[in-house]
Amino acid sequence: MIPDFQTLMRPLLDELSDGSVRRTRDLVGAMSDRFDLPEEERAAMLPSGKQRRMDNRVNWSISHLFQAGLVDRPARGQVTITAAGRDVLAAHTDRVDMSVLRGFDSYREFRSRSTARDAAGASLLGAEPEADASSPQDLLAQAVTENRAAVGGELLKRALALSPTEFERLVVRLLEQMGYGRSGMVEHSGRSGDAGIDGIISQDPLGLDRIYLQAKRYAPDQSVQRPAIQGFVGALMGAQGDRGVFITTSSFSSGARTEADRVNARIELIDGPRLAELMLRHGVGVQPETTVTLHQLDEDFFEAL
Repeated sequence: MIPDFQTLMRPLLDELSDGSVRRTRDLVGAMSDRFDLPEEERAAMLPSGKQRRMDNRVNWSISHLFQAGLVDRPARGQVTITAAGRDVLAAHTDRVDMSVLRGFDSYREFRSRSTARDAAGASLLGAEPEADASSPQDLLAQAVTENRAAVGGELLKRALALSPTEFERLVVRLLEQMGYGRSGMVEHSGRSGDAGIDGIISQDPLGLDRIYLQAKRYAPDQSVQRPAIQGFVGALMGAQGDRGVFITTSSFSSGARTEADRVNARIELIDGPRLAELMLRHGVGVQPETTVTLHQLDEDFFEAL
């Protein structure tokens, strides 16, 4: 598991204890090795996709140590331990965190500036500022995750309240936003007696390359079963098609998934959670509420002066 930035503080000081000047990217690798992170966690990105999560944690930890005067930055992308850092390392053999850093005037001044900004923001929200906040990126990632989970649940509830025809139109709109039919068209064909086809994606202007859609509003406790997949496959064969997308607000039983894998036609199954995620990702049925920009020091700017 990727350690939080406070957990990294003492290991970083220990890594620097020989007094050498180390590159930040080498420290990221050293910390990844020390915590025995698997490759997927070493490569894990922040929600922005612009920085690896482990790089961010190490950089944020170094930033706090620097504010306390425990490390120095002699040049761009380089870090070394200070005399104060050696003293802290010797005095705290188990853990170094923000409670230790508060013993330094420079760090208390830094935290007082941060807390003032936190309190100003929190007062607008009617909340108390956190005493030991995570990194801004971690807080933002947590907020994004919680927001997406909450809105995703609301999207599925709203979709369940639609009529069958409205839900079919929703699915068609989503696929359009995802870029399907860009060279052809996406049409809603659902109606009474539609033989199991609710929409058709024509991938080319002549309609020779087609994908067929089936959309079902099912309650969360009512999963799509094997017979529904068999019926959709039969509709595909009747339309002389070999590709289809089956979308539901609920889930697919293991029998339904096995049936979709077994048949010659290629059937893509999209369940409720994935439907909500796709709607969020492509801006269908949602609108952005707040945009936040985080900043970090631009070392290249200062190097060019």
